[in-house]
Amino acid sequence: MKKMMVLSMAAFLGLCFTANAQEKTYPKQEPMRPGMSEYWTPQPKIVTPGDAKTNSAPSDAIVLFDGKDLSQWENPRGGEAKWKVENGVIVVNKERGAGDIATKEKFGNFQLHIEWCVPKDIEGTSQSRGNSGVFLQGMYEVQILDSYENETYVNGMAGSIYKQTPPLVNVMRKPGEWNVYDIIYTAPIFNPDGTYLYRPRVTVIQNGVVLQNNVEILGTTEYIGFPKVTPHGDGPIVLQMHGDPSKPISFRNIWIRKL
Repeated sequence: MKKMMVLSMAAFLGLCFTANAQEKTYPKQEPMRPGMSEYWTPQPKIVTPGDAKTNSAPSDAIVLFDGKDLSQWENPRGGEAKWKVENGVIVVNKERGAGDIATKEKFGNFQLHIEWCVPKDIEGTSQSRGNSGVFLQGMYEVQILDSYENETYVNGMAGSIYKQTPPLVNVMRKPGEWNVYDIIYTAPIFNPDGTYLYRPRVTVIQNGVVLQNNVEILGTTEYIGFPKVTPHGDGPIVLQMHGDPSKPISFRNIWIRKL
């Protein structure tokens, strides 16, 4: 019995020795070096920024209005844009039949720069005071309104996604002073059945202050009722001729960059 136990122990130790002898070893991971997480190509395209002193656009921007004419615009219902160009700015034409104006070119994702001014002697209250709007792809409105000491429903004040999302703050300048919108827009993607796969999103900056921070747009802008889902492709930038009785607002220095 003792002999068998000794033989069994020897066999067990032999197996362990053999297993240890056959265990593989592998190289250790090389020490990380700075260059292992760096890459040099492709180099970003060089874009010359605009000059604030001259209100020039970035070198890769499409200039939609340079103070001269409305050659980049049309009436969305057909025909020429019927707004006025006076002293280097666009003035909304509130005459009957003038309507909105829309860019001839259509856009998907973009960065839009637009400056607008409410007349110094503006009159009216709430929505009847310097009312207009910027429609993204012709369907989703960023509201323009004189919100300087002029209260209205908050999802209809300047910088709101109209009838959807109020602005984070009110940074409206006094009537007679120019306001600046910088709008970064991501177009929606639709499922085959026409529903949203990804809704449109927008960031709105007014006078250097964020009003909408990558906000999801729920659907089309509706004056009566709630947003709708309407499948579409690229669309124009549309500036609204609102029928409120106050004096018309003005626009200048409009440019867009495709993203």
